[in-house]
Amino acid sequence: MKRYYKNLILGIAVLSPLVLSFTSCSSYLDVDKYFDDVLTLDTAFAKRIYAEGFLSNAFEVMEDEVCDISTGGLGGYALFASDDLLRMGDGDLTKKYQNGEYSSSNTLTEDKWKRVYEPVRKATTIIYYIDNCKEMTMSERTDVKAQAYFLRAYAYWVLLRQYGPLPLIPDEGFDISMTYEQLSVQRNTLDECVNYIEQDFLRAAMNLPVERTANNIGRPTRGAALAARARLLLYAASPLYNGNADMFSLKNYDGQKLFPEEYDETKWARAAAAALDVINMKQYELYVVPATEKTVVPPLNATYSTLNYPDGWADIDPFESYRQIFNGAVAVSKNREVIFTRANDPENGYSDLLNLLMPVSLSGNNSLAVTQKQVNAYYMRDGRTIDDAKTTGDYQELGFTTGGDYDFLPANVSLQYANREPRFYASIAYNGSIWECESASEAKFRNQQIFYYKDLTDGKLYNNADKFPVTGIGMKKYYNPEDFKGTGGYVVVKFEPAIRYADVLLWYAEAINELKTGKSYTIPAFTGEDLTISRDVEQMRYGMKRVRVRAGLPDLADNVYNDVDAFRAALKHERQIEFFAESKRYYDLRRWKDAMVQENMPITGCNVDVTKGDLLRQDYYKETVITTYPKLFLPSMYLWPIPQYELTRNKRLTQNPGW
Repeated sequence: MKRYYKNLILGIAVLSPLVLSFTSCSSYLDVDKYFDDVLTLDTAFAKRIYAEGFLSNAFEVMEDEVCDISTGGLGGYALFASDDLLRMGDGDLTKKYQNGEYSSSNTLTEDKWKRVYEPVRKATTIIYYIDNCKEMTMSERTDVKAQAYFLRAYAYWVLLRQYGPLPLIPDEGFDISMTYEQLSVQRNTLDECVNYIEQDFLRAAMNLPVERTANNIGRPTRGAALAARARLLLYAASPLYNGNADMFSLKNYDGQKLFPEEYDETKWARAAAAALDVINMKQYELYVVPATEKTVVPPLNATYSTLNYPDGWADIDPFESYRQIFNGAVAVSKNREVIFTRANDPENGYSDLLNLLMPVSLSGNNSLAVTQKQVNAYYMRDGRTIDDAKTTGDYQELGFTTGGDYDFLPANVSLQYANREPRFYASIAYNGSIWECESASEAKFRNQQIFYYKDLTDGKLYNNADKFPVTGIGMKKYYNPEDFKGTGGYVVVKFEPAIRYADVLLWYAEAINELKTGKSYTIPAFTGEDLTISRDVEQMRYGMKRVRVRAGLPDLADNVYNDVDAFRAALKHERQIEFFAESKRYYDLRRWKDAMVQENMPITGCNVDVTKGDLLRQDYYKETVITTYPKLFLPSMYLWPIPQYELTRNKRLTQNPGW
């Protein structure tokens, strides 16, 4: 191995992953303690213990900056930076994201440029050196190399999604005799980046196992690589990246345009074929819970009530089928819907969301707030929107329950929350919802009905300004009925549903819908045979129907499937509900180019200044603009600004439009 390769892999990325730096790299040598020169790099990989340690260390970044469901502490703020969910008490970070208070000199918590090139560097090291490890069998080395290809592709994908076209680091490194100007690297085009990342995912998929053992559940599989590839290609086909005239001004240092000028429908066909590759593995299926005597049965429907899933809901519990995906009720190794995940212990990562969403009176932080827009998005239990139900009087804006008169609802709950679909009750902590906290040792903490009225413990208090849901609506997704953060209680272990099969099904339906009727494409499958891809309503139904019926909702009407625009709107609506609080909404609005409209609408919620004893208690539920969280989205915000320090060091690096 040439000596200059060591300088690429271990020298640059100290301050910049792109420009060779001869400053101290002690912070990185603490991590790569066995790999501080060429001799060590060549010989250390001969030892299994060092090679495995290097791989584990490389994957650490997957658990923070590269994670999919960003929780603020992990992976940035996408979970709280869109139009569905807010976080209070975070030093005004959510406000800054919502109001666009960031720049190339102040990137808040989103400086992935510096850190996410690190797994690219480490993965490349593994790819080139793992064959030195003769203590591993050939199949073990092949698996490690495949994991490294997956890691490198995933890291590049995270950077591409945030910043757009990237500088791709040459595998062979840089010659240290090059001048500073020669070492500066310009950005590759979007298509070059997509093709490079796709090839790494395919290399990974060729040699990754179909399944992992329970103690290796956080490591990638073939399905994970193929699904990540499908997501990459779906983004590349989406309006933000596919013939987007607003990005034509983005050029390279040498004047080359970085975004494709022409819209290419073939990209949708490639995305559909990639999703079909995952479906054709027959390795995954949506998670469902069998019906019991406790199941809340959806309304009687002539088409679905007597048929078993996926044709109907006669044999499943839609509420538990959705809720248990996220609350730890089923081990991730037993859940065939989860394609890729990162397992976490109860006190860290995604389980720590429990501390944010649990009420103060139940030893939580009570600092998550669901927007009224998200609440209004949920369907009625018969599949109609609330606007449709208003016309027949089935959606009631006034009045309260008396107890036992509506499924899921205790007494004194607004009738606005009655007769909603099961995903609503699995996700939303409406005013007056029950928190079971079954693991609490003291009875006073169990089965508590929590209200967010002003002057109550969990409502707006003068001395507790950040510990109440500012919209008057809390979140229950990821909460398990056993969870209790207080003394004597415990939190059920959670995991990150990074890529779910529901995602793949909806990607498939979305991509097929965008193809012109009558147009057919032949796309090579991962397994080698040719796939014929066209706008096929039955294939679209295959993806959409399973997701809706699992939620206890009827399939979409034929006229929706037959209308490209109507189906597109229905799919966007479905994704807003199905993937609430999974960081999907933030990026969906951007890839669809919908953010200029959706992200500029004011955030609304309940009137949290109403007390429980007010004569006009109903006023609590009047939709109110949350002025403390102003919204601003500008065209420049479709891509994040490249940090100014990187532009200063790399003179060939060009900034994104508007920054």
